[in-house]
Amino acid sequence: MCSAADFDEWASARTAEELSEPFTFVVDQAGVLRLAPRRSEHVVCAGGGMVLSAGEISFREESGRWAVDEVTNQSTGYCPDVSSWPAVAEALDRAGIVRPSGFTHEVVFRRCPSCRQLNIVREEDFVCVFCDEVLPQEWNVDRSGR
Repeated sequence: MCSAADFDEWASARTAEELSEPFTFVVDQAGVLRLAPRRSEHVVCAGGGMVLSAGEISFREESGRWAVDEVTNQSTGYCPDVSSWPAVAEALDRAGIVRPSGFTHEVVFRRCPSCRQLNIVREEDFVCVFCDEVLPQEWNVDRSGR
């Protein structure tokens, strides 16, 4: 979505039932918001390319404008850091969508330096659930070698 008109056209082609569920989203390297049905893979939504952010998003209509209801960086395909929010904010602003000041639910991803497994950090417990090693405080998923 490059503009409010793009988003309005996209939303008008959706049923009320479709719009009641969250969507898979990515912000591609050009800063464009791309949307797909929730059960879609983020990598497919991105056309296999690199992204600035990814997650799930839901919308509501508010006073004749579209607004984000919820947005998260939950994507096990890309595992974006919570610091990817500015790319999401810019893409939503460009699409004319009212947005929150950050992800409404943040997912903290870390790769274990010992066993290389992907972890979702819960309650700030930076310990690998697979091998009990300490996980880094800094985002390190892009160094996976995949």
